[in-house]
Amino acid sequence: MEPKTHGIHHITAIAGDPQKNVDFYVGILGLRMVKKTVNFDDLYTYHLYYGDENGSPGTIMTFFPWTSKARHGRVGVGQLTVTSFSIPAGAMGYWIDRVNKHDIDFKGPGSRFDEEVLTFHDPDGIELELVCSATESRAGWDNGQIPLENSIRGFYHVTLSEEGYERTAGLMETHLGFHKVNESGNRLRLASGERGPGTFVDILSLPDAQPGIMGVGAVHHVAWRISDANSQLDIRDYLLQVGYEVTPVMDRFYFHSIYFREPGGVLFEIATDPPGFTVDEEIEKLGTDLKLPDWLEEKRSVIEENLLPITLPGKR
Repeated sequence: MEPKTHGIHHITAIAGDPQKNVDFYVGILGLRMVKKTVNFDDLYTYHLYYGDENGSPGTIMTFFPWTSKARHGRVGVGQLTVTSFSIPAGAMGYWIDRVNKHDIDFKGPGSRFDEEVLTFHDPDGIELELVCSATESRAGWDNGQIPLENSIRGFYHVTLSEEGYERTAGLMETHLGFHKVNESGNRLRLASGERGPGTFVDILSLPDAQPGIMGVGAVHHVAWRISDANSQLDIRDYLLQVGYEVTPVMDRFYFHSIYFREPGGVLFEIATDPPGFTVDEEIEKLGTDLKLPDWLEEKRSVIEENLLPITLPGKR
């Protein structure tokens, strides 16, 4: 039996100023800082993780903040171009008031398939959506700033922009366990597992659009969930057999990862659900201290000296 992925695990993007990033995702969107650590491949750059109370897979938006002087990217073909968060039915009015209150330009709410969609951008230009759907059943997080009944539940879907969607859809349907659930114009929607918020991916066919360039304001990769390490090894072997160049398993401390590029150019990661973000912090303290894996502790002082200080909203 072919191994299957089962929805979005996390999304990682490039930000500019780290404090602006924290202020937006914690202060305005009301996500929790789940983990404050560094990019294990670039030790003097933060790796900031935002999500729900427990850091559940399917809620985790992560950033490498390169500072405000870093090179800006260009959003285009071969990238994940829109990140969509899920909000419960009846929450759209609250969020329109909230983005207005914070002087954030937005479009909508519009309709797509059977959903209400509000569109805006984060401080670095990353396009975000809030999708209101009656099928959302996740609990949300009572963060003390946003009423629980209106809080973001996690991801709804991601949008990949491609020259054409046939090759990418072919990979996902044939080898990753996705199946077609809807199509309209140049938009094809796939879902994995039992379908529902957090399992959807939309593929846009944009044959005349420019290719994307990595930098501030662009998404670096999307990670799909796999249940455990054995299933990850199985899917790695399978992808190698069918011709994809897949990395060895990498220890990301909070999960284990493999990476490869899908035919349209988007970097795909397949990440295990365990061990999770409570492996080095109690739930109550998630995101409060700079956490480093054991193999980096000896470099803590020099790492801290090279990171800009950041403060959670309300803690200044």
